[in-house]
Amino acid sequence: MGQGMIVIDVDRCKGCGLCTHVCPVNILELSTDMFNAKGYRPVTVTDMDKCTGCAVCARICPDVVFTVYRARRKKQPSKAVASSAEPASSPA
Repeated sequence: MGQGMIVIDVDRCKGCGLCTHVCPVNILELSTDMFNAKGYRPVTVTDMDKCTGCAVCARICPDVVFTVYRARRKKQPSKAVASSAEPASSPA
């Protein structure tokens, strides 16, 4: 279902937890088993496949630790293009 992916700059994260509260699919949590270079417990992703790429985590993060990627939508042919196609020839 996910269409997105996030990359976390672990060493910039101060572990405030704001992102964990706003993630609509609840895939972010503070690490319980590691510390970053500053001595904080950084945020980690529990299930990247569920990420929608909504970027709410990136917008709320005061330390700009998130880079969000989202899959491109497939282009749908517009109706204007379909109607400008040549009409089928009629038998004479």
